[in-house]
Amino acid sequence: MAYGEDPELAELRRRRMRQIQEMQTSDVSNGQAYAAQEAEMARREQERTEILRRILTVEARERLARIRLAKPDVANAVEQQLIALAASGRVQRAIDDATLRALLERIAPEKREIRITRR
Repeated sequence: MAYGEDPELAELRRRRMRQIQEMQTSDVSNGQAYAAQEAEMARREQERTEILRRILTVEARERLARIRLAKPDVANAVEQQLIALAASGRVQRAIDDATLRALLERIAPEKREIRITRR
């Protein structure tokens, strides 16, 4: 302790330094957990893409990509159903564009008819 330094002030400084060190340690562990979570998500997305690449023809993949641009929720629902079919072994051959369209017709919500009446 330096000459004339307040012991109470020195104790506050030590506590604050300890808090800063603990925060830095927790930030590092949080960063590692975040990186691991990101890696897991990337791995799952890569597996999903690979499964879809195997079970869909080129035309069907293109249609699904266009649908994803317009309606991401519908595309996700179709992908989930396709992956479930592949996992259960019910996909015998590659799914072509016509089969994908039939699946989309079953999954897509009913179109609402909009009527405008003039008075």
